[in-house]
Amino acid sequence: MTVRISIDCMGGDHGLSVTIPAALSFLAHVPDVHLLLVGREPEIRSALAKHNGSASDRVSIVHATEVIAMDESPASALRGRKGSSMRLAIEAVKSGEADACLSAGNTGALMAIARYVLRMLPGIDRPAIASQLPNQLGLTTTMLDLGANVDCAPEHLLQFAIMGSALVTALENREQPTVGLLNVGEELIKGNENVRLAAALLRGSGLNFRGNVEGNDIYKGTVDVVVCDGFVGNVALKASEGLAQLLGGFIREEYERHIFTRLMAVISYPVLRRFKARLDHRRYNGAALVGLRGVVVKSHGSADAFAFEFALRRAYDAARNGLLARIEQAMPRHEVAADIEAAAGDQAAAPAPQPGPEQ
Repeated sequence: MTVRISIDCMGGDHGLSVTIPAALSFLAHVPDVHLLLVGREPEIRSALAKHNGSASDRVSIVHATEVIAMDESPASALRGRKGSSMRLAIEAVKSGEADACLSAGNTGALMAIARYVLRMLPGIDRPAIASQLPNQLGLTTTMLDLGANVDCAPEHLLQFAIMGSALVTALENREQPTVGLLNVGEELIKGNENVRLAAALLRGSGLNFRGNVEGNDIYKGTVDVVVCDGFVGNVALKASEGLAQLLGGFIREEYERHIFTRLMAVISYPVLRRFKARLDHRRYNGAALVGLRGVVVKSHGSADAFAFEFALRRAYDAARNGLLARIEQAMPRHEVAADIEAAAGDQAAAPAPQPGPEQ
């Protein structure tokens, strides 16, 4: 089976200088893939020639007349950029020309256009952004939502958990992955009403739900999937990125302090190199927009070719391993409204949260 991936070649901070070399490298490493390079055709052909590539039988070029700017509003991109490279790449998935789409472009525009063009899977109300983060076990923790939905009802968090579980199974071949609900404590009474109702739904969902987890559990690897609303998820993600940059800067400053610490840096270079490789954010590039009737993966806008190729791998694995079919099969067959009513009854019978400072 050949996996076909459409690439928004013009998107991101660097455009063709990143997407073309990443695409050519990916083609060299993966034999059963066909790439649709979407963008301004003359510029794509020029970039291919510059990197000693060509439009072979494993590459097709789709000409696009427009490019969506990184700071353009989602509404403007949706209404006025019908010929953009991003939109045409997504439409290739809808038409069946591609099995997955990858873009490093404007996140808001990508979400708006993908939702409008592809629509939602049955039983899913909202798409979510899901990404993988490294943990202490040497594996990854999948977290969602990371910013697509600021306010979420309990049933949305349940849907995120179902989609996150399907994503882990598709990308990492883990059957029955464990699920945790991000909260301010592990106790059942912790959290706001939406989170407590979501926990009740998850306990009766048939998922491998392990209860509430806290922020430090994300990197411990306590569970395979961490579920939260987009506001909390985005704050947690950006705080983690900031902390990683802070620690990296501190280590660099200490080694550059004077001649003796610089000598120590030379001696410990192999350890530092392995440490950097384990925490290299580029290896975890590529967030899936789950819940759509098609596979769409978002690369970080500032990604280099190394990182963009990892995002291509995410799109390839999701399409090859049948992510959409797994989500559809995992959706519950019962009415969510009835579950919410039952969960509300369970919460009414539970002890009320006690006031006081969190532990």
